[in-house]
Amino acid sequence: MLIRFKVGNFLSFNDIQEFSMLPGNDCSKQNRLYKDTNIELLKFTAIFGANAAGKSNLVSAMVFAKNMIIKGFPESAIWKYCKLDDANREKQSYFEFEIELNGRYYAYGFELILKQQRVVSEWLYELSSEGESKEIFTRNLEKKECNIGSYFQDKKLLERLRIYADDVSEDASVLFLKNLNQNKDTLYDKFEESKIVQEVFVWFIANLDINFPDQPISDYTYFDSTENIDTICSMIKAFGTGITSYEIVEDQFEKMSSKIPERVRKNVVDKLMKNNASKIEEDIIPAIILRSRKSFYIVSIETVNDEEVIKCRTIQFHHDNTGALFDFSEESDGTCRLLDLLTILLEDRSGRVYVIDEIDRSLHPQLTYKFISEYLKVAAKKQIQLIVTTHESRLLDLDLLRRDEIWFVDKNTKGESSVYSFDEYNDMFDKKLDQAYLEGRYGAVPIFNEIFPS
Repeated sequence: MLIRFKVGNFLSFNDIQEFSMLPGNDCSKQNRLYKDTNIELLKFTAIFGANAAGKSNLVSAMVFAKNMIIKGFPESAIWKYCKLDDANREKQSYFEFEIELNGRYYAYGFELILKQQRVVSEWLYELSSEGESKEIFTRNLEKKECNIGSYFQDKKLLERLRIYADDVSEDASVLFLKNLNQNKDTLYDKFEESKIVQEVFVWFIANLDINFPDQPISDYTYFDSTENIDTICSMIKAFGTGITSYEIVEDQFEKMSSKIPERVRKNVVDKLMKNNASKIEEDIIPAIILRSRKSFYIVSIETVNDEEVIKCRTIQFHHDNTGALFDFSEESDGTCRLLDLLTILLEDRSGRVYVIDEIDRSLHPQLTYKFISEYLKVAAKKQIQLIVTTHESRLLDLDLLRRDEIWFVDKNTKGESSVYSFDEYNDMFDKKLDQAYLEGRYGAVPIFNEIFPS
């Protein structure tokens, strides 16, 4: 679960800004909080703001930090510092996540000089409910230091980690967390105490799911499970799409191949052949899922009459008052978007964090409201989080949301973005919240200049 995220000197964020999933002063809807013995966390937040205020930049900061951790410096990194002050090109950019993981709490962060593609510092701490912290490791590349902290007690493990630390003490091109998760499986197999470094790294890969408006959110694997059919159909019906049920049907591989580049088709076939040759159990059929914005295919190799044959399956939908089946490509953009979002309602993995930029893209305002209300019901029974950016003012409804589930992003006259919670406002207003927001009471709304002078 995400506790906090901080970013500074990145895109439109100049000073360090903090976004938090910690609850504020609102005591309502307590059943919606994640709770353990030491902490409470929100399971939902909606971030509002005008176009170009910085909402997507906040999501981009999370994506950049995640990719930096998993893959290393992207080529475009050198241009992502906050350009509003020319001095920022030589200053550190700051990224930090605080996370809950298996009932314990950690802070992991790093500072980079993006223009030079250089790591300046890096740290990983375990946090306690008493406000104390225990160092796991810290790096200071200016001093060419990489220290292993008091978290580890095993002397042999400490000796091994210090060797790894010495190897990267002067290497400003890579994060130590990434380095510790490259070809180090024997470390985690031998030393139980070391696994926290692996678990934090895997959290970014497996638990932090970040999505932009034009990219598919789900791989639709849930459609291929017969256990989910009744649940999925009832959910789809509830959203008024006209879809009543669906079927997984066979399609011609040649037909599917004509819709994708030759290079992709060849890679799919080669990977299937490799997976089929190395499969362990006979009853497991190697398969690859291909998903684009408005298509979905399950491609597999099956044995027919002692010959290996490539099979292709896809989804087709039944609609009200018709016996016809409709292809995925025939559904509206809004329906496709909704089918993507269903994966969140069906999520059964604890600790999953979804971040969706412009959740209302292609959705009718009432459908956006309906999805969020359904999510809040489902999330009350699960350990998941959903963070969205939106323009949909109908969500500014205190019957639907808690005050601390509402956040704003706004720009000052210099163009610098700031992030703040509605819970910071203590005023009792006599207007509807969505109206007060649109009137600019909380900032984060566009300011229009006159197009044509009078």
